[in-house]
Amino acid sequence: MAANYWESTQRRNWQYTREQLADLRKKLEEEEPKLVQMYPLPQLRHMSIYFNQQIARLGKRLGVRQQAIATAQMYIRRFYTKVEVRRTNPYLVIAAAVYLACKMEECPHHIRLLVAEGRTLWPDFFSSDTSKLGECEFFLISKMSSQMIIHQPYRSLTSLQSIFSLTQEESALAWSIINDHYMTDMPLLFAPHIVAVTAILLSIVLRPNTTGLQSASGSAGNMANAAHQALRSVSQAKSGNGGAQSAADAKVVRFQEWLAESDIDIEAVVDCTQEVISFYEVQEQYNEKPCKEQINRFVKARGLDK
Repeated sequence: MAANYWESTQRRNWQYTREQLADLRKKLEEEEPKLVQMYPLPQLRHMSIYFNQQIARLGKRLGVRQQAIATAQMYIRRFYTKVEVRRTNPYLVIAAAVYLACKMEECPHHIRLLVAEGRTLWPDFFSSDTSKLGECEFFLISKMSSQMIIHQPYRSLTSLQSIFSLTQEESALAWSIINDHYMTDMPLLFAPHIVAVTAILLSIVLRPNTTGLQSASGSAGNMANAAHQALRSVSQAKSGNGGAQSAADAKVVRFQEWLAESDIDIEAVVDCTQEVISFYEVQEQYNEKPCKEQINRFVKARGLDK
């Protein structure tokens, strides 16, 4: 097991460029052209939001902590870079990922409990046969080449929040942004510390208030405006042109100075920030009903619920 991200299989084998990810997914669809034609799917980010909702529902019923939920989300995202989604029952994959993640994060649940909860949540799409879940778990492990150690951004966030004197609300917002990034390709594109730094940057600029996180990040427009301001701060830190001195907010000043002195890939932070904005714009257009119907259709039609 790698003690840190830089020596991990996550960095060596599960970090991609956008072009590499697109090629992987294109090849999977080219292997199943009839399935792709017969069963159109929602756009990837909408489908990821739907999967996240289902994971959250299952996790809530089981009392699973966020670290394990995040690990399960990573397993699913990795798995579907190796297997075309129309070949699987996503509800079974979700349950298997949560089951496996709970083991890896040392908060295991009995397989019968997972099956019972799966039957409760998705009665028309989930078998009562525990062996089905066990088989799917081994399928997940196989497709991930038994590389199941996940390095999360939460650790970096925890270690950095004292440096920037984040308030409880700012820390909560940064945590929330990290939670949301699992509904995107960001875990496969960026190192965990880049995601954490981006979340801190946005949390500082968004300045959540006592009325809650939703008011601070409730629209993609608000997020975009704040992010543009944040990106300017990053650019100033990179060029060293004295932009920090003109910033009124002490935390932004502190962030700029720290970023300028660090070895952080600033271009990656800029890119990651833009991905966050793009996701929130897509999220505003999300409609669960058609997404659910398209997924359920191929599961039923192909008999994957048996």
